[in-house]
Amino acid sequence: MKKFTQKELDEINANLKTPQDALKWALDTFHPRIAKASSFGAEDSVIIDMMAKINPMARFFTLDTGRLDPETYEIMGDLQKKYNIKFEVVFPDAKEVEEMVNSRGINLFYDSVENRHLCCGIRKVYPMRKMLANLDGWITGIRRDQTSTRKNASMLEIDEKYGGIVKVNPLIDWSWDQVWDYIKQNKVPYHKLLDKGYTSIGCAPCTRAIKPGEDLRAGRWWWETKEHKECGLHMPEEV
Repeated sequence: MKKFTQKELDEINANLKTPQDALKWALDTFHPRIAKASSFGAEDSVIIDMMAKINPMARFFTLDTGRLDPETYEIMGDLQKKYNIKFEVVFPDAKEVEEMVNSRGINLFYDSVENRHLCCGIRKVYPMRKMLANLDGWITGIRRDQTSTRKNASMLEIDEKYGGIVKVNPLIDWSWDQVWDYIKQNKVPYHKLLDKGYTSIGCAPCTRAIKPGEDLRAGRWWWETKEHKECGLHMPEEV
C-alpha cells in the first residue's frame, strides 16, 4: 500500500483540471485496490460512465441496506448492462439488524437522531468500514455545494475515518447543472426517481422528493434539522 500525506495530495490536486484527471490518477495509482462507492444518485452515474471509459476493469460497490427503493435495483442492472461492469454488493450484519429492529422498531429512525444514527451505522457505516478495510482508496460522488459538512472537501484527501486511505471526490467542484449536462450529453442511464423530484438517493423511508425552493439535500432525513443531514459515511467522527 502506497501511503500519501495530505501535503502530497494537495500538490497533485493543484494539477488536476477535470474529474477525469482525478479518476485517471486514482485508477493508475491504486487499481485494483480502489473502488467507487455507489448509491446511484446522478453523480454516481456520471462517475461510473467516466471510470468505465478510463479503465473497463474498474471496481464498483454498493451498500444494500435492506431498505432501498425498487428503482435502485433497476438502475444497478441498467448500469451493469450498459458498461459491462459488476457491482460488489455489501450487506449489513443480519444479527445486528435483527437485534436493532426487535429492540427499537422497524422504523426506529423517525423517533430520534440517536436512533437514526444507529440505523445508519449498522446498515451503512459498519459495512462500509468492512469494505474499505481491504482498499487503499475509494471514490465518492460528493460535491462541495451539497452540505456545509462537505464545503471544505478536496478532490483528493486522506480519509482518517477509514484508516488513512485516499478519498477521491472527482465531482467536488461541479454544480448540479453540470452533472445533468454530462448525463444528457453522454446519454448516461440514471435513477428513475430523479425524474420525480428526488435529488438524492438513499433508503426508501428516509428519502423523499424535494419541494420547490428547497435545497438539494432537503429530501434526506427531512424530519431532522439541517446540521444532522449526514449518515456518517462522510463524517470524521464515529457514529
